Amino acid sequence: MHYTTAGESHGRCLIAILEGIPSGLKIDDSFINIDLQRRQSGYGRGNRMEIETDRIEILAGVKNEITIGSPLALKIENRDFTLDSLNEINVPRPGHSDLAGAIKYRQGIRVVSERASARETAAKVAVGAVCKLLLKEFNIEILSWTLSIGKIKIKFSPQLSNLLPSKKTLLSSQLNCPDTEAEDLMLAELDKASQEGNSLGGVVEIAVANLPVGLGSYVDCRKRLDSCLSQALMSIPSVKGVEIGLGFKSSQCFGSEVQDEIYYNSEQKRFYRKTNNAGGLEGGMTNGEPLVLRFALKPIPTLKKPLRSVDIISKKEAKAAVERADTCVVPAAGVVGETVIAFELAKVMQEKFGGDSLEEMKRNWRGYLENIK
Repeated sequence: MHYTTAGESHGRCLIAILEGIPSGLKIDDSFINIDLQRRQSGYGRGNRMEIETDRIEILAGVKNEITIGSPLALKIENRDFTLDSLNEINVPRPGHSDLAGAIKYRQGIRVVSERASARETAAKVAVGAVCKLLLKEFNIEILSWTLSIGKIKIKFSPQLSNLLPSKKTLLSSQLNCPDTEAEDLMLAELDKASQEGNSLGGVVEIAVANLPVGLGSYVDCRKRLDSCLSQALMSIPSVKGVEIGLGFKSSQCFGSEVQDEIYYNSEQKRFYRKTNNAGGLEGGMTNGEPLVLRFALKPIPTLKKPLRSVDIISKKEAKAAVERADTCVVPAAGVVGETVIAFELAKVMQEKFGGDSLEEMKRNWRGYLENIK
């Protein structure tokens, strides 16, 4: 299974080609559009979100809303497609791809910022939403929430063993935050940053429930699931760090405090842990516990009060370019995180259970679950 995207921030549209989805999967456009809308929402988003209303259009790969086994072609139109008439940018933004990209591709900063823009993540969300539909056929649920914005952190997270009740609460939150008291503080901090022409980053947590044991592998470094998931999260613009389970905190503990002791439930006939410091992954494979990941986002580099930079034409000191931008993208990044993780999990599910059709894939999955009892 693989995908590719095409399109620029202010081009005609975004396109994604997704190959490897088995035939027989019902594609619900409204389900995909909900995730596209979630990516656009959230307190701190910029004016571009008032212009665009992202909707999916499936151009190929389905008949009567059912996949037929061939690649899916997904399209999201841009209402603002002014690429050819936009002014050139001559002053690169610190922290952006502007300068390195202009030097590398021998093009102006404008075309660099167009493809490097986080607008491309809308195509990622469309791909991942299709993969979520596939995972739902196997009772696999994915949920993200805002862990922190700036220095403000939540005091509690959703219950990992049952993610569904938390979805309604998070959908009603302006910041995809489970802790209303922390959210109020975050909102005030974002208002302050906006008034000062600044931006804020934060941390997102993602959990996945009901994964079978044994997805991924230790036999090849490219098949280690922790490696694949980390790479997927690092592909999101502004992400600067990824943790799995206890993450960096485990480096400060004794081994006896980190490793999850193993128990056996004779009634359920399954192994289990009372802790989940490993975050559901051991040796590059799922171990049956909920998958838990976190990723940190730096504040976005486009600032209303720009930093010092240099004009690439005159080579003289100048203020960085000011473009239409957000104050904070943490809640939106959580949606993108869910969907890139969904793709990686759908990929390893397809590799593990195979099948040209969903029916065949499910039969193999049920046989595997019966076998590992």
